Amino acid sequence: MANECQAKDNHLLSVLPDIESARLSPHLVVVDMPLGRVVYESGDRLDHVYFPTTSIVSLLYVMEDGSSAEIAIVGNEGIIGIALFMGGETMPNRAIVQSAGEAYRLDARILKEEFHRAGPVQRLLLRYTQALITQMAQTAVCNRHHSIDQQLCRWLLLSIDRLPSNELKMTQELIANMLGVRRSGVTEAALKLQDAGLIRYSHGHIEVLDRPGLEKRVCECYNVVRREFDRLLPDLKAL
Repeated sequence: MANECQAKDNHLLSVLPDIESARLSPHLVVVDMPLGRVVYESGDRLDHVYFPTTSIVSLLYVMEDGSSAEIAIVGNEGIIGIALFMGGETMPNRAIVQSAGEAYRLDARILKEEFHRAGPVQRLLLRYTQALITQMAQTAVCNRHHSIDQQLCRWLLLSIDRLPSNELKMTQELIANMLGVRRSGVTEAALKLQDAGLIRYSHGHIEVLDRPGLEKRVCECYNVVRREFDRLLPDLKAL
């Protein structure tokens, strides 16, 4: 039962009408999401979906040589496992916890049954999927055309948008894996942001000190993604 934290801690769950919420709530299970946990590997069967509350999960594509690059992040605005209701039964990419916390776990069968009712849950999940696709597309553009400094700013802003505080626990090595760049590049970019007084970084702990300063420095990609989420996922009680 979902009794340790409130459904309002996940945006998708919080905006469901009462009838749909009542059907799903008994099946939601609160689970720990420790830093670095691999929730799914590419090709894994989707037995459950996850609604992050205080955790953030990174979606990555992994190459044959083991290198990887992040395609999107999912936090309290979303769900892990969209392939389930888009016609697939397996995960197309790796999902790994980038910021520790909790999530709701829901049996895949329950979500599919609710989705196939063709009601508010279906409409909400399709809107979320459209917003997530925008994030994926914009991430590809950003990785190709913008500097590591700008990519790091985008990544930091998207992350703290999904957390209750301005602090993250994250090593430079993990950030480098997420962005698909060398660790030395992340170190240099982080030092620039720290010297500018925008962040404080120490031993895997990042604190954003000046959000407006980061927003001035970030590329257009952050605002494109944020506007799309705001447009598609406002207060959807009228679903």
